[in-house]
Amino acid sequence: MVSQKVKIHNPTGLHLRPAGILCKDAMEFKSSITFTFRDTTANAKSVLSVLGACVKAGDEIELICDGVDEKEALAVLVKDIEDGLGE
Repeated sequence: MVSQKVKIHNPTGLHLRPAGILCKDAMEFKSSITFTFRDTTANAKSVLSVLGACVKAGDEIELICDGVDEKEALAVLVKDIEDGLGE
């Protein structure tokens, strides 16, 4: 298991479009991919779960990847988030 904290830079947080990009990229990996935000743990492979976490601009989440390709998954998703998830 690997994890890393990352700050959300999107001006509108994790709304539908960036959540969809995050989920699409997370589904490319075999590893279990979740993130924690406050008291919530969200499945990064589920758009509804990501949206349900209500992550806003400036919030910090902790990505957690567990599985055979965990390091690659973490690196890709952290880069996606730091690059603004298409925004």
